[in-house]
Amino acid sequence: MIKISNLNKTFGKKKILENLNCNIQTNSIYGLIGANGAGKSTLLRLINDVFRKDSGSILIDGVEVENNEEIKQRLAFLPDDLYIVPSYTLTDMAKYYKSMYKKFDMKYLEELADILKLDLNTKLDNFSKGMKRQCALICILATNADYMFFDETFDGLDPVVRNLMKKILAKQMSTKNTTIVMTSHNLRELEDICDNLGVLYKGGVLFESDIDTLKTNMFKVQISLKEEFDEETFKDVNPISFKKVGSVATMIFKGEKDEIEKKLREKSPLILDFLSLTLEEIFIYEMEVIGYEFKQII
Repeated sequence: MIKISNLNKTFGKKKILENLNCNIQTNSIYGLIGANGAGKSTLLRLINDVFRKDSGSILIDGVEVENNEEIKQRLAFLPDDLYIVPSYTLTDMAKYYKSMYKKFDMKYLEELADILKLDLNTKLDNFSKGMKRQCALICILATNADYMFFDETFDGLDPVVRNLMKKILAKQMSTKNTTIVMTSHNLRELEDICDNLGVLYKGGVLFESDIDTLKTNMFKVQISLKEEFDEETFKDVNPISFKKVGSVATMIFKGEKDEIEKKLREKSPLILDFLSLTLEEIFIYEMEVIGYEFKQII
């Protein structure tokens, strides 16, 4: 488990992270979303001891990360600003990672390269941006590190490869008990792979939750009644959002669906439909509840 408490980081006079708190469960895929400049890359660099924090603590399995070589052997980090040695081949790149990680699995890397149709002996300088990214991704996966960190994970990948990489990452987590932390400024890019999501805003984690809880606790209802009605009509079920167009109202609820449905049916509705919400819609309403505009944050 990664436990971050009261983390602070400044560059010059600019505060990047301020009293940030975050918990990332072991053997999960955690997505960190936020606008460009929100501090996502800085946070990953601090966790991996690339940058030094000003204050606060970063504990991995109860142990402080800073200056701890034993812990860092269990971490693997792929930054957004990827650097590739042009004269290297994928094999050379793999050997470089193998020299640093005792559990590096060359056979596994070769299997992944075959799946992605990456030639092991072609110079990386001859690869496209997306192919270079793929090479770096599979090198990180082959380290067999316990904790893996990917900054803007799918940058430069086409949709087919992006979906394939998501499957590979999910398999890595489930079969090798790996904890994966991924950042993006695009919620839709992460929603179908992550177990938990956190929103980074103005140097802190504004909101975080596991996706299953988000999806099961919030839902949309469309309703119409015989008599004229307004939001006050539904004060007994306390919708977090109410919008009416003509004779049909759309409401968002958070809570026990069966209990709310029972109360709505007692009003003898002409129309009563329960609709699913996208994860983006859920986050928009969650942000509204705590007084923020999600689209401005992301």
